[in-house]
Amino acid sequence: MNEYYHKRKNATMTEMDSLNRLERELKIRGFSLKTVKSYLMYNRLFLEFIKKSPKAITNDDIRQYLLSLKNKNCANSTLNVALNALKFYYRGILKRKFFFDIKSAKKTNYLPTVLSKEEVKRMLEMTTNPKHNFFIALMYSSGLRVSEAVKIRMCDFDLDRKIITVRQGKGAKDRCTLLSEKLIPTLKKQLTLKKSNDYLFTGAGGNGHLTVESAEKIIRKAVESANIVKKVSCHSLRHSFATHLLESGTSIRYIQELLGHARLETTQIYTKVANNNLQNIQSPL
Repeated sequence: MNEYYHKRKNATMTEMDSLNRLERELKIRGFSLKTVKSYLMYNRLFLEFIKKSPKAITNDDIRQYLLSLKNKNCANSTLNVALNALKFYYRGILKRKFFFDIKSAKKTNYLPTVLSKEEVKRMLEMTTNPKHNFFIALMYSSGLRVSEAVKIRMCDFDLDRKIITVRQGKGAKDRCTLLSEKLIPTLKKQLTLKKSNDYLFTGAGGNGHLTVESAEKIIRKAVESANIVKKVSCHSLRHSFATHLLESGTSIRYIQELLGHARLETTQIYTKVANNNLQNIQSPL
């Protein structure tokens, strides 16, 4: 079986064949590794839950599974990913029709966690490992997703124009974002040590690129060292990049392009957390 599907000992050949077929189709259609893993996982867990052949699945089976996830306090976003994973296989591949009356869960809107500039500064000051320090600085100063940052190659940097080309980001789209002038001296040194197609952040033993899991550990350690009590993730640096640009007067449409958002509405969430919308309002106390 493949590296993404860790089958249980009593998995049937029917289940294994179904998941192999699903994986092949996902790869053929160019889905990201993250989506492949996610869709395989939810389909595997569904088959374990319902204990039926994929061809015998009913509409009620789907509802029972989604209800079981809800009873485990899974977020609505998780329910929707699970539903989309099942839809892709049963409706998209097996051509079953019963999904049409199952609606997505209501989207829960959360405000993004935004670090202050002082908090970002503390994270950098408390991170003494040069590679880790540079990773944090790059993510914050360029607004990269963690999945994009770990795959950045030396050839993606234009030092003269101060631009980073993000290749095949979310939605399989290329875009350009900012390169901070403060990072250029370090990049120039790296260019003398690495080849054009090399990853900037290599993995353990110098093989491949830094993993997302390792990147998340870097951020968690920096947050802890800086005594930051907010619930911070790698994505918080991207949120902070966008919010600080908005607070400095940068056009929201320009920020949309830098972040690679397909819809302006996605970027507009930062107007709700930008300080310049609150600083002129005086508390009644």
